[in-house]
Amino acid sequence: MNLIEVYIQEVTRRLPEKNREDIALELRSTIEDMLPDDYSEKDVNVVLEKLGNPAALASGYRDQPMHLIGPRYFDVYVSLLKMILPIAGVIALISMIAEYFISFGEDGAVINIVLTIMGKGIWKIIEVGIQVFFWVTLVFVIIERADKGKDQHPLSASFKKWTADDLKNIPYIPKKKAIRKCEVFGSLMWTAIWATLYFYANHLVGVYESRGDGLEFVIPALNQEVLLRYWPIVLVIIALELGLALYKLIKGQWTKKMAIFNTALELVSTTVFIVILSNPNLMHQEFITYMSGLFNITAMQFNTWIVGSIIIIFILSAAFNVFDGFRKARIR
Repeated sequence: MNLIEVYIQEVTRRLPEKNREDIALELRSTIEDMLPDDYSEKDVNVVLEKLGNPAALASGYRDQPMHLIGPRYFDVYVSLLKMILPIAGVIALISMIAEYFISFGEDGAVINIVLTIMGKGIWKIIEVGIQVFFWVTLVFVIIERADKGKDQHPLSASFKKWTADDLKNIPYIPKKKAIRKCEVFGSLMWTAIWATLYFYANHLVGVYESRGDGLEFVIPALNQEVLLRYWPIVLVIIALELGLALYKLIKGQWTKKMAIFNTALELVSTTVFIVILSNPNLMHQEFITYMSGLFNITAMQFNTWIVGSIIIIFILSAAFNVFDGFRKARIR
């Protein structure tokens, strides 16, 4: 009898006070009906094991589930997290970099500022990720407890019970054709990096020397005035790259239209940057003199070598991206 009373106590202590007495009487009656007339401790153990864990049994008497998010909403919850977290992280990173654009000053070593931005960027992504995780989880916890239905079948992305017709709205995506979210995130990161380098090249790109406690920026490589002459078309390229990245995130796979869009973007961006690189006033003469002395070549040779190498890299990279886009788009 002691085991029975302890079991009933373990069940009822997990229930609201007003229901404990009635449920204790009901449970005691159920246990007694399951026991033989002349029962032993072994019989009690068998009956209590059939009834199961007191915590699980108590959850059956409660209106609210014991879990935060049950199987009915869990798949939708995870899918939304996977979709929202990368977008929120990228937006947070870009907004932080934009904030540094606005408040950028001349004081302090630029390399230290870049390292600070990188460190704060990582922390910002983590912070935003935690907030998104908390609020999305909270919303689904509320939905879970507001749903008084007994049906626990998992819901589809449309918050309706799954049927075979749902498969008609889901395209089959071969693994080699799929666009991973990390690929989209990487492209957005790359756009943010090169845009930062472009608009602040006179502070970031050049010769650094070790002086005192850190590196000091001594000779800028590029003429910022020349770069800023092309800022409207560069902003258009940035907008197109962001649009392509979001298009990839939405579609989730390479298509012919996406490959054509990607080709047009590569042609425009490569042409624009070749024009910029071909400008004879792009590089500072002091930088050319310093680097040509370092490599023991003439200034003309260095200028031809560096510009030609970068143009070749641009063309090869664009050609590979165009080819890879159409190759993935043709996969069935």
